[in-house]
Amino acid sequence: MDMTYYDHGTPAERWERARMFFDAKDYAAAARVLDALVAEVPEQTGPRLLLARSYYHSAQLRRAEAELRTVVERDPVEQYARLMLGRTLERQGRQEEADVQLRIASALAGDFAEI
Repeated sequence: MDMTYYDHGTPAERWERARMFFDAKDYAAAARVLDALVAEVPEQTGPRLLLARSYYHSAQLRRAEAELRTVVERDPVEQYARLMLGRTLERQGRQEEADVQLRIASALAGDFAEI
């Protein structure tokens, strides 16, 4: 597959291209753009989270989980990553693991009623 279109341009241009693909619900194309972008700027949370969301929506759940675990490892209080990780684990039938992440996400969001 020719990746030239997906890899073309500055990081900012590729970020915008990935967002357009994601907004158009072409999650696989968004993931192709974001995969290279995340490799280039691994310290940035935004592209990695969008890559995880792209994987999640295109049913690449193991890949989504890996990206989300990286975000949570780097930033344990990243509430949205915890929520996404919980949902990703749920979709994989791993409810017990999911519940832990979902409880943490709720606590980080300030929702202590369920704890």
